Amino acid sequence: MAGRWLDLCWALTVLCVLLMAETVSGARDSSIGAHISPQFPASGVNQTPVVDCRKVCGLNVSDRCDFIRTNPDCHSDGGYLDYLEGIFCHFPPNLLPLAVTLYVSWLLYLFLILGVTAAKFFCPNLSAISTTLKLSHNVAGVTFLAFGNGAPDIFSALVAFSDPHTAGLALGALFGAGVLVTTVVAGGITILHPFMAASRPFFRDIVFYMVAVFLTFIMLFRGRVTMAWALGYLGLYVFYVVTVILCTWIYRWQRRGSLVYSMPVTPEILSDSEEDRVSSNSNSYDYGDEYRPLFFYQETTAQILARALNPLDYMKWRRKSAYWKALKVFKLPVEFLLLLTVPVVDPDKDDRNWKRPLNCLHLVISPLVVVLTLQSGTYGVYEIGGLVPVWVVVVIAGTALASVTFFATSDSQPPRLHWLFAFLGFLTSALWINAAATEVVNILRSLGVVFRLSNTVLGLTLLAWGNSIGDAFSDFTLARQGYPRMAFSACFGGIIFNILVGVGLGCLLQISRSHTEVKLEPDGLLVWVLAGALGLSLVFSLVSVPLQCFQLSRVYGICLLLFYLNFLVVALLTEFGVVRLKST
Repeated sequence: MAGRWLDLCWALTVLCVLLMAETVSGARDSSIGAHISPQFPASGVNQTPVVDCRKVCGLNVSDRCDFIRTNPDCHSDGGYLDYLEGIFCHFPPNLLPLAVTLYVSWLLYLFLILGVTAAKFFCPNLSAISTTLKLSHNVAGVTFLAFGNGAPDIFSALVAFSDPHTAGLALGALFGAGVLVTTVVAGGITILHPFMAASRPFFRDIVFYMVAVFLTFIMLFRGRVTMAWALGYLGLYVFYVVTVILCTWIYRWQRRGSLVYSMPVTPEILSDSEEDRVSSNSNSYDYGDEYRPLFFYQETTAQILARALNPLDYMKWRRKSAYWKALKVFKLPVEFLLLLTVPVVDPDKDDRNWKRPLNCLHLVISPLVVVLTLQSGTYGVYEIGGLVPVWVVVVIAGTALASVTFFATSDSQPPRLHWLFAFLGFLTSALWINAAATEVVNILRSLGVVFRLSNTVLGLTLLAWGNSIGDAFSDFTLARQGYPRMAFSACFGGIIFNILVGVGLGCLLQISRSHTEVKLEPDGLLVWVLAGALGLSLVFSLVSVPLQCFQLSRVYGICLLLFYLNFLVVALLTEFGVVRLKST
């Protein structure tokens, strides 16, 4: 994980150096654009034609602020901050590198918010929901848990598809993350721990992913997405889920039959889950007993609330390294805010994580966060009848419900309807992720305007790297612990959900907002290079893995890493015009 952060910081440092060079040498003419736009007249700053926003750096310094404020192409539909106006209107031109440095720092912190929210609040609540609904592990894995693991990618895609000008960010991020995961992450797993891959799940996942990439090829060629096309993406994912369930059922049926026939000769073989259960039950000593107090006392309401809101485990703090402690310091404000606003239900605990004062406080704060983050707070400040804002009504209703819950429950026993807090936590954490993803997309678009970079290259680099850091870290950890097959399967299974649901749901939501279809404005040759690289990486794995008899070696991993490096070089050369198609 530290290596990925170093790579990301290195890329951002290069951007800052490019910005300083841009400031010193002056503006240059930009030929890269998402769409063809008329040249902005120097004397008509107050006019409002739709002009490519990246042309702002070619204007005089005195005209840039008015251009940003009056040009519709520079406006963003969502978000709490106007980053372009902040750069060009509130920072002097000589402090432009400082403004970008602050934006980059905020971007890194937003990635940290996305990771913490998804890992510690969104995924646990999804797991609790799947347990409450009594879903099987396979169904939960390809639906709820896949949604939890891909939450940053999905919400970034939903936000980016809401505007045709930022659709390149979604395509770049989804395709870029796909290339990154299927090459760098999959290659790193085989380098860390060579293993024998499972043949049937591998063929199933890679074939479905290739179909999804082929559909996206056609979508880019058409340049538009209709309602039927968006529903087709979602339908393909439903078919994938059904296929996973049927394959699992057939495998269990065959294995059960083989166990029955082999019963007189060989003893019964336990499954992995049963072995884990036996091994966990054999060690009955609970080391947590050493840290339990000898004398128990009744905690007050204030003490329960203070302990529940404390994100720091002091015993763990003493054992961890300096790097972990430094990262934890940055996480503390985020974790405290999320603990205050997002309830978490844990079915594995005896009390299911029931904290009466905090959960009652959640009944007031969580609905308030929902209305203030939905559509960037547009619905929260709406006045009912022109008198009372919606957020005031939500606070009054939440306070009444919290009061009833507090006096009708006890600290020691969770209430019968405590499982409903998992749905409340799911909704609140989802909107926190959506709000952070909106700011990420707006910052990346602002950096693209400043550096005259296309949205696609920003998506395949910064956005894809940031959203894939958590997946890479967890997969590498699984490989080191001796589970490379599980980590390798996650590389292909998880991104199928991201691309099918990300594109399908993002376009479907946009079409539902009184649009007949979604117009795509791909950034020229680069998006085709990106899609082609993803297709080639899948074809390479589809051919090379069976040739190795599914015994994946370190050589295979090194080839995947070299493939990604070559792809990145070609993509950057295409972005800067070194590689381009000859005009006929």
